Amino acid sequence: MPERKTPQVRFKGFTDTWEQRKLGDVCQVTMGQSPDGSTYSDTPSDYILVQGNADLKDGWVSPRIWTTQKTKTAEAGDLIMSVRAPAGSMGKTSYNVVLGRGVAGIKGNEFIYQSLVKMDSNGYWKKLAAGSTFESINSDVVNGAELMVPQDIDEQNKIGDYFASIDALITLHQREGERLQMVKKSMLENCLPKNGEKVPRFRFAGFTGDWEQRKLGELVDVCSGMDYKHLSEGNIPVYGTGGYMLSVDEALSYDKDAIGIGRKGTIDKPYILKAPFWTVDTLFYCIPKDSDALDFIYDLFQRVDWKKKDESTGVPSLSKVAINDTDVKTPSKPEQMRIGTYFKELDHLITLHQSELEMLKKIKESMLGKMLV
Repeated sequence: MPERKTPQVRFKGFTDTWEQRKLGDVCQVTMGQSPDGSTYSDTPSDYILVQGNADLKDGWVSPRIWTTQKTKTAEAGDLIMSVRAPAGSMGKTSYNVVLGRGVAGIKGNEFIYQSLVKMDSNGYWKKLAAGSTFESINSDVVNGAELMVPQDIDEQNKIGDYFASIDALITLHQREGERLQMVKKSMLENCLPKNGEKVPRFRFAGFTGDWEQRKLGELVDVCSGMDYKHLSEGNIPVYGTGGYMLSVDEALSYDKDAIGIGRKGTIDKPYILKAPFWTVDTLFYCIPKDSDALDFIYDLFQRVDWKKKDESTGVPSLSKVAINDTDVKTPSKPEQMRIGTYFKELDHLITLHQSELEMLKKIKESMLGKMLV
């Protein structure tokens, strides 16, 4: 039994003590039952089948598999809970669906949904599923789950509506970020010449003439990162293939920005390093010989399929030679600047949406702890 019987933050006008209830007492729970495998299809047929977390996208059922056999079902508007790894993961459905044995359907309102989301994030279900086969939870566990519920349905609705509005904003920024990533991918393909072509398929107004064949080694100096463990703690960031690691008191580059690309492990995700910085020995840093061309050269790095330059049969590995010998095409300096600026602004928009998304997720996590018991 929770020590508190009311939340830290409440909407004005609500003062009643909350009640502890079992999920099965306040909601109808339907445990899934998988149809015969011979009835499955990846093309639309009679019924949408929900088997587990793979059938949920951004918290909603995303049709992936269909079946001609109806076993257990959930209706549009119901909640969907994964009962096998990952046990407790939540979603909703806007379709009538058939429930496979990896999920349960719950007839609950938005308050119940958000309460179950909080329980999942707190590890409630993982503790109950610990030691079970495939990290699963059964009907007794789901129906017997205890949660604190306001007695006033209006308070439930207000809380549910508040979190639904945050979820809508999260989805908005998530989808806009995904859309911009698709725009960037398309524009990288069209703003830079394809193999065998001398000009790109899309050009900004005022630019003409063939692009020049070059080697990346003509455009950048490829340098190796170094061990940082002998350095003292400071304010200069250390970067690895996964991004920022920690801070030290010495830089490998104090005044020249560079492009970082993995030497081992992750070799296909280059990113810009702003001076001053230190990089570990699994990361090359490539300093443009023309510092004004940093953004354009970064675009060139993103356009290369680095996985094809993997020189290892085990852990992915990239060499200086492979970078230096990579063929690229370059236009005039003004066109380089125009292209570089375009993608820099696009990256800025993507970062803004990502930052907003992360902030909203933190707000939701914080408020779930304060507005639910």
